Amino acid sequence: MAVARVTKITASSKKGFQEAVEEGMKRAIKSLRGITGFEVVSYKGKVDGGKVAEYRVTMEVTFILE
Repeated sequence: MAVARVTKITASSKKGFQEAVEEGMKRAIKSLRGITGFEVVSYKGKVDGGKVAEYRVTMEVTFILE
């Protein structure tokens, strides 16, 4: 029987939401072992001077405890 844990992370990108997700997962993989999946729980953005300046995602990352 496996026991999993879920942790919440936020990542950002100046190019788009997809890149923010990919960057967040790249960083999570460096710190967490046994990642089995993720869910994007929110999309947000920063506006500067009338233009989108940054895309942000908050994700719940699931991993198996050793």
